[in-house]
Amino acid sequence: MSEATDRPVDGDAWADACAEDLAAEQARRRARYGPPPGSAAEELRKLVDAVADKVSSLQTPLFGAAAPAVQQAIRQAKSAVEPVIARNPQVFDHLAAAGSELLAAYRSAVEGQESRWTRTTEGASGTAGPSKKAADDPSDPRDEGPSGTERIDLD
Repeated sequence: MSEATDRPVDGDAWADACAEDLAAEQARRRARYGPPPGSAAEELRKLVDAVADKVSSLQTPLFGAAAPAVQQAIRQAKSAVEPVIARNPQVFDHLAAAGSELLAAYRSAVEGQESRWTRTTEGASGTAGPSKKAADDPSDPRDEGPSGTERIDLD
């Protein structure tokens, strides 16, 4: 028998090592950053509970005689939100993802508009002078980046 056949063969040694590394990394991140956030539905439930606790703990003269009415409104709001969260938890995840996508689209639009604003130069009278691209200016500090890339206009 050769040395290769003397030992039992473990076909998933690489997968086992990767799984161990992943578990160790996840444990390290949990120790450093705390537990990962829950789903959007769980986070909404936590938010409603935190707001309800904060409002109920306020003892201001503003609430005075209205305190029982405020407590009743908080209970009604919680009882209205809980069934929606329980029935449709995936809806909140979808809404959170949609909100992130809208934010990314807005950010892209703003960056595009900013780049159009900074590309043109205006004279002192407010009339547009000859447009000069910033990339044509040799003293532009943005030209100090890595070379070898080329912008290709597909229009």
